[in-house]
Amino acid sequence: MTITCFIRYQIDPFQREAFRSYAENWGRIIPRCGGHLLGYFLPHEGSNHEAWGLIAFDSLAAYEAYRARLRTDAEGRANFELAQQQRFILREQRTFTEA
Repeated sequence: MTITCFIRYQIDPFQREAFRSYAENWGRIIPRCGGHLLGYFLPHEGSNHEAWGLIAFDSLAAYEAYRARLRTDAEGRANFELAQQQRFILREQRTFTEA
């Protein structure tokens, strides 16, 4: 059974490019820490404040191991700090689905 973490972001539409850089950084960090990045999706047409990230894991235990590795990853911590400093993420929700 695969677990997918579906992350819904409310972003500052005036900082879309900052969020793009943040998402691109995860493209290197997530696989290194054990997640299967399905992608980050930025607004293009219509609503300009909603973005998504999808990350798959082999199990909930694999997700927990990923989170532990992420906490010790210097680039991952720096990316989280970038988001906090620049405040381009206004809200974040996580939902877990299974396939």
